[in-house]
Amino acid sequence: MSLCPPPVRDDSPVMSRAGEVMRVRGLVQGVGFRPAVWRLAHACGISGDVSNDSEGVLIHAWADANTLDDFAERLRSSCPPLGRIDSIERHAFHETPPSGSFRIVASASGRAHTGVVPDAVTCRACIDETLDPSSRRYGYAFTNCTHCGPRLSIIQAIPYDRPNTTMAAFPLCDACASEYDDPNDRRFHAQPIACPACGPRLWLELADGSVAEGDVLDVTRRFIERGKIVAIKGLGGFQLACAASDHAAIAKLRALKHRESKPFALLARDVAMIERYCVVSGADEVLLASTAGPIVIMPMIDRGMLDPFPGVAPGIATLGFMLPSTPLHHLLMQSLDGPVVLTSGNLVDEPQCIDNGEARQRLAGMADAWLMHDRDIARRVDDSVARIMGGVPRLIRRSRGYAPAPLRLPRDFSAAPPVLAMGAQQKNTFCLLRDGEAVLSHHIGELENGETYRDYTVSLSRYQHLFEHDAGFVAVDLHPEYLSRKRGIDIARQRYLPLAEIQHHHAHLAACLAENDVDLGTEVLGIVLDGLGMGLDNALWGGEFLLGGYVNFKRLASFTPVALPGGAYAVYEPWRNTYAHLSASLGWPRFTKQYAKLDLHHFLASRPLTLLDQMIERGINSPVASSAGRLFDAVAAALGVCRERVQYEGQAAIELEAMIDTRTLHDEDDALAYPFEIIEADTSLLINPKPMWIALLDDLLRATPVPVMATRFHKGLAIAIVRMTVRLCASTQVCTVALSGGVMQNRVLFEQLTTRLAAGGFNVLTHRQVPSNDGGIALGQAAITAARALASAFVEPRSTSCA
Repeated sequence: MSLCPPPVRDDSPVMSRAGEVMRVRGLVQGVGFRPAVWRLAHACGISGDVSNDSEGVLIHAWADANTLDDFAERLRSSCPPLGRIDSIERHAFHETPPSGSFRIVASASGRAHTGVVPDAVTCRACIDETLDPSSRRYGYAFTNCTHCGPRLSIIQAIPYDRPNTTMAAFPLCDACASEYDDPNDRRFHAQPIACPACGPRLWLELADGSVAEGDVLDVTRRFIERGKIVAIKGLGGFQLACAASDHAAIAKLRALKHRESKPFALLARDVAMIERYCVVSGADEVLLASTAGPIVIMPMIDRGMLDPFPGVAPGIATLGFMLPSTPLHHLLMQSLDGPVVLTSGNLVDEPQCIDNGEARQRLAGMADAWLMHDRDIARRVDDSVARIMGGVPRLIRRSRGYAPAPLRLPRDFSAAPPVLAMGAQQKNTFCLLRDGEAVLSHHIGELENGETYRDYTVSLSRYQHLFEHDAGFVAVDLHPEYLSRKRGIDIARQRYLPLAEIQHHHAHLAACLAENDVDLGTEVLGIVLDGLGMGLDNALWGGEFLLGGYVNFKRLASFTPVALPGGAYAVYEPWRNTYAHLSASLGWPRFTKQYAKLDLHHFLASRPLTLLDQMIERGINSPVASSAGRLFDAVAAALGVCRERVQYEGQAAIELEAMIDTRTLHDEDDALAYPFEIIEADTSLLINPKPMWIALLDDLLRATPVPVMATRFHKGLAIAIVRMTVRLCASTQVCTVALSGGVMQNRVLFEQLTTRLAAGGFNVLTHRQVPSNDGGIALGQAAITAARALASAFVEPRSTSCA
């Protein structure tokens, strides 16, 4: 069956040939879009040409009017798997029709207004070819086609053509050139095309600088099986690999990376291998096999006290698995019997290595061997992380496979000026907003690390150059110590640009609105729960109920503010939060009188409480915070979870969630959930945890199992949040709710909230495309700044209720 109706002859007396220019915008470069256009045009009998340029794809087409209409309509259904068409603009073209058939012509340069496609995992056809002994690419670690392979990690300029990528260093052999030029081949105009004769080469380098002899991948596998650590040059950077079942190798890797407890990601050959260890849902399997190929967090199979991989994910009941993303990873896993740990090649919180020389130097003493190749990595790109929550995939880290695909903003933003949003301090990403869409960068990380901050500044410059982004505004967080804010202030001063200061939790709310296509002028109730963010009153916020939209917001309610004795120490030592909460809710004398028998009392009594009391009373390094994250820390420590110290952000809350008792969660009466009270304070409402603490401490006295107590806390908190939301809806008549903030990554709390809110008749907006944590802050900053520019509503952020 033909793709188009039979073309009308040029000399037809019924219809004459007309010319059109068709401008296609979206993710249409580097995905095989031009070959798809070529094939469709030939099927329809259309003459003309197609090319890439800085705005997307440009088509000149001649045919009768009906055929052109049909051709334009069928372009959308012909879009390749990695592509995305945002718009097709059509204009009459009165030039003389060309002779000959439809052609693909050379790309044109110019100001970049098109998206860059993310790196994509190897497609099934390329995997089969790589594993086929009869193929000329048999065993080749860099097999790819127009439907898969490197994109962001190799691109250096737009348009996405081979000379603008790091593949320019590898001239095509005759066989590859023939495939590249053949419209019937799936490698027609595939820019990273390569083969063993002309493409990148692979070798294994030992610690003494020598190159291992024999089959490179066989030797690498033997190293891993013998308990060695191998540095592997992956798609977007070096990774460290060792056998997941080798406890000694994992302990060594943790010590060398200075990563004491944070879970490691695992690489499996296929889903069947993952199913030996995890409960894999249908949604998990789809996500694992998607073109993005993220690390997917899934529950472990219940093996009682038996941990199949001691040291991989201590203290938690989930594992993060991914499938091979490149031919190199597929080939490596072919004959390994079990999964391997695959983690970024760096020290904790540092950016991963991308250069061979850098990897030799920075990973010396950490790796026993280096599996390297000679294709340069243009841009460092970490693995993405996702989790099924509420039956839907939700990103926890947005990087390889997703970034920098532009996010289409609501139609109201089409006329917004360009904005550079600097993001947060932790889990940093930045954002370039222009032409009604937002380019959110790949995951950068924790800016307090010097190497990561340097990577941040380099990435900022490269993204702006790549996308030819000329900012009209710079958006920053309110927190005076955020390095992203300081850098944004410097950029604004250097370029004489207006600076937009955006409140942290308003940015969380706006990010959720933007990805849910909420129009300008719409108000919602925002429930934003996270660790710490600077508030409008110079206090630290973190458990907030907001009423607002993009331009303005008002704080209606929060969690009761509690001191953080020791400031930053309270973030890393959860017992400090427990003591502060107990002091605020009960007071130490009452706690001692009623609960002196508890191990918790003995532990706290051994601490320097007099000093802490003085600090809290005098306000010395003990700021108050309405933080939901610190409440989780306080409860976890009270139950003996991460009591003394956490080794990574969110550890106490993650381990507390891991202890949930499913029977208590689903079957126990809500009346047994720990109660919170709603109280009035000045012009706002507070969720007060005092009743919760009394119920929890009484359960401790009764020796109630910790999993039951952890569950009652989660349920009780969800019930309290819903009660507050119902009350705010009644007073505001706003019943659409947006959920955001890092605490919303807690699956149990999130699913409790979404289920209970939906049952209460609320319209619930949640994150899917961007993380609810600080990885989405930059999107919110950009959206707020653009909305205010459109509304001419820039205000001093601390002189009004609007940030």
